Amino acid sequence: MDSKDYIGKIVTVTMDRPMGSTHPKHGFVYPVNYGYIEGTMSGDGEELDAYVLGEHKPLDTFQGRVIAVIHRLNDNDDKLVVMADGRDYSNDAILALTEFQEKWFESTIIR
Repeated sequence: MDSKDYIGKIVTVTMDRPMGSTHPKHGFVYPVNYGYIEGTMSGDGEELDAYVLGEHKPLDTFQGRVIAVIHRLNDNDDKLVVMADGRDYSNDAILALTEFQEKWFESTIIR
């Protein structure tokens, strides 16, 4: 399944980098929960990654709806944007909340 096919779907995100954790190579701190969708495949050969937005404590797992995809133009590793069902953020809010990591990539938000 293409990353865009997940838009609007309910998924379970397993956090490998919960809010407040530090990136193992680059040293920055995750201000949001970040994880992956088990059993999926992204363009980088790993499981499809997801930002969980709107939750304000570190989580182990989270079930929510995919509201958007951050499609990286200069990388093959799209990121899902997941929120509690019924919640939504603007593209500007998504960009602001993911800028800590996405600032190194050219990307567009797909809805």
